[in-house]
Amino acid sequence: MTESNGNRPPDVAQAVVTRKKTFSIIWVVPLVALIIGGILAIKAVREKGPMVTISFKTADGLVAGKTKIKYKDVDVGEVRNIRISEDLSHVLVEAEIRPEGEKYLTEETLFWVVRARIAAGEVSGLGTLFSGAFIGIEPGRKGNSARRFEGLETPPILTTGQPGAQFSLTSERLGSLSVGSPVYFRQIKVGQVIEYDLDPGGDHINFTIFINAPHHLRVQKNTRFWNASGIDFTANAQGIKVNTESLVTVLEGGIAFDTPASLQEGGPPAKDQVFTLYPDRDSTHELTYSQKTYYLLHFTDSVRGLVPGAPVEFRGIKVGEVADIKLQFDRDKLEFLIPVLIFIEPERIQVMGQQVFDEKARLQVLVRRGLRAQLKTGNLVTGSSFVELDFHPDASPAEIVRNGDYPELPTIPPPFGEIAQSLSRILKKIEKLPLEEISRGLEDTLVRLNDNLDESRIMLGGINREVLPELTSAIREIESTMEEINASYGTDSKINYALGNTLTELGRAARAARVLADYLERHPEALIQGKGGPQP
Repeated sequence: MTESNGNRPPDVAQAVVTRKKTFSIIWVVPLVALIIGGILAIKAVREKGPMVTISFKTADGLVAGKTKIKYKDVDVGEVRNIRISEDLSHVLVEAEIRPEGEKYLTEETLFWVVRARIAAGEVSGLGTLFSGAFIGIEPGRKGNSARRFEGLETPPILTTGQPGAQFSLTSERLGSLSVGSPVYFRQIKVGQVIEYDLDPGGDHINFTIFINAPHHLRVQKNTRFWNASGIDFTANAQGIKVNTESLVTVLEGGIAFDTPASLQEGGPPAKDQVFTLYPDRDSTHELTYSQKTYYLLHFTDSVRGLVPGAPVEFRGIKVGEVADIKLQFDRDKLEFLIPVLIFIEPERIQVMGQQVFDEKARLQVLVRRGLRAQLKTGNLVTGSSFVELDFHPDASPAEIVRNGDYPELPTIPPPFGEIAQSLSRILKKIEKLPLEEISRGLEDTLVRLNDNLDESRIMLGGINREVLPELTSAIREIESTMEEINASYGTDSKINYALGNTLTELGRAARAARVLADYLERHPEALIQGKGGPQP
């Protein structure tokens, strides 16, 4: 090797490094993960349902992240959070609803907690004993969209879309009815009570019932509803009645309805029609009368067994009722009065004829003809009484008077009182009889008859016995007969003595009958139960 240029080594070429821009495959994995994550995030956002807040009085059985929201046993949401309200009065449950259910979250949407419960004779929610409680939802199909709701404490009786119809009833008392009580048609359950509340005036109770299709079509504008709860036991002037719809209604109560064929023509009821809920089935057959005319009665005898609501009858037909009974004391006369206020329903009486009468004038004419009010016993077992109006032509003359707010009708004593008065009059007449004078007069008559017989015997002694043998024989027979009469009806005779005893006993019997009539008037039930009431 030779060196040139003063033994210097030759120049060495420098390497030039050029970097080529290429994509590394290692970045594919995170990029794909990022894309997938973004897609999943977008999907999660899109699939995330609306959040709702439901208030309940208690969170018993509810667990965040576990308790489901179900509609017809299908999960439609889940509880996410549970917290207490700021005023500590209730709990707030925050839940997520699936997106497809968002359009059903309206003001009419209902939420409630489903637990095992027994109500109105029905058992529900037994499955929650093992799976735990869940929140039920009834979607709302009308109204504005909503996100805050007040949960129900009990499941709703009526669900949206259930075929049938609602009806309104009104009653003076609740009885044993409650929400969920059944509604019967001829002892078949066709509906139930969905709500009730007290009228703002406090005079009656308003009910809302639901009758399932097709039975709701059986309700006509003249249909009658009655309370079929429990056992209907009635003891009044008409007797004792025991009615019940079925054994189930004895335990849980219920409402029954029917449309009697004897009423006016029916037809579909009006939308705002309110039906009367009668206390029992018998009451549905009574027509409702709007006109009532009040009258005052005064009784001096006992009114035991007469109560407000007792019927006022005319020859066995009800024309009104007893409205009120009071006891008054007259300080001027020092006597007690028993005023009884009754009302008569003129619409119960069908008026015939063309002659026009003023009602007061017409009643005055009837009183002059003997119309009187009388207290009578309607049932000897219960002792219930009623007022009967009838004509008594032999009654003392009377007029309708008005000493206060009401016209006063004349009255007569009850039947037992009339018997007592009759016996009293008979007894007084018997006591006034001169029994001793009658006995002495009878004795004098017999003595005179005996003297006349002796004179006849002396006179006939001079008559030829051969001519008048038959006459002599007849005289002897007369003499014998007179001796028998004298022996039988003389002063010391048994008949005379028995007559005196008989008259004395008759007087005692009359007094005892008067006492008995007075007792039966006050205690008519004694004819069956005996004196002192039923014995053990």
